[in-house]
Amino acid sequence: MRKQIGIVLLGLLCVVIGYATLQGAESGPKATPVITQSFASEEVRLGETWKIYLNASDPNGEMTKIYAMVEQPGQVNPVSITKISKENAKELSGYIFLSTAPPATPLDGTSLNLTIQIQDRSGNFSQPAVFPMIIKNLATQGVPPTGVFKEQDLGPIMVTLKSLIGAPK
Repeated sequence: MRKQIGIVLLGLLCVVIGYATLQGAESGPKATPVITQSFASEEVRLGETWKIYLNASDPNGEMTKIYAMVEQPGQVNPVSITKISKENAKELSGYIFLSTAPPATPLDGTSLNLTIQIQDRSGNFSQPAVFPMIIKNLATQGVPPTGVFKEQDLGPIMVTLKSLIGAPK
């Protein structure tokens, strides 16, 4: 009896897997957003606004959000989400930005990694783009290549940077 129940369950499982496979094949590959080009200076002067330039596209025109994750050694920051306007849902070119305005403690020498991903309406994410950066009192922020990115403000990265001076080790 147990053997017969096992065979029936195995048969049902095969039918379900086969149906799911056919459904996936009929809908074709899922289009995901793609960050086609990006640029960000690797160093920024304290107090400057760091601009991260992006060109991205989605064949279905469904890009909805830019996710920004700022990683600082010894510091956990919340994920910042910037909504993408309907006009930019298929293709976007512009920059997101992060303020390096000095908090109560100095940021000179603070380094971070910024990871950017774009999400579409279906929940698909682009491959991540990662940008290292260090804040220096005497830095000069690099500029993007001419004619590659629009000078369009896509929105802020809503994270407050913190100095690690005096932080527990």
